[in-house]
Amino acid sequence: MNDTSTDRERIVRAAHDLFYARGIQAVGMDAVRTASGVSLKRLYAQFPSKDDLVVAVLHFTTGLWDAGISRAAEAARTPRDKLLAVYDFLGIWFTDDDFRGCGFINAFGELGATSPAVAEVARAQKATFQAYVAGLVDELGAPPILAAQLALLAEGAQTTAAISGSPDAAAAARSAAETLIDAALADSRSASTATA
Repeated sequence: MNDTSTDRERIVRAAHDLFYARGIQAVGMDAVRTASGVSLKRLYAQFPSKDDLVVAVLHFTTGLWDAGISRAAEAARTPRDKLLAVYDFLGIWFTDDDFRGCGFINAFGELGATSPAVAEVARAQKATFQAYVAGLVDELGAPPILAAQLALLAEGAQTTAAISGSPDAAAAARSAAETLIDAALADSRSASTATA
């Protein structure tokens, strides 16, 4: 890895931690410089604007999210278990001492109205997550509407856990997801029997 890519990685990781802990607008580029140990000149060579840095941080956060979901799903054997693993992942994440809610929701709330680039990355991540859930719902043989319902449960759990400071939202969302999955599968079976 060359110095440029090492600097870039250090800057993004430092900014990720600072933005997530304090909020994007509360953190200046000087704080990122200090935390990363990279000179201000090198920082601006990598990221000419703060928006550029925020977008890079959101892409980095996407990688963390995707890796977490993948790890949670590895042990699951069925599409149903993989769907429920999402809520198991949330339950673990919500107990982290530094949990401050969804970084994409936080970034969109702070900058979505003024930064089209930030809004675009946040929307893309949410669409990718919904597509992941939709793929599992399709494998399960359940109606497509279930994917939107399950994704909303996950999003709501993140917001509720962040505001309440309690990880209990993950267990409640998982329980609701089980109910929705079972109801959707029962409806599908009933529809299949009725048309047979």
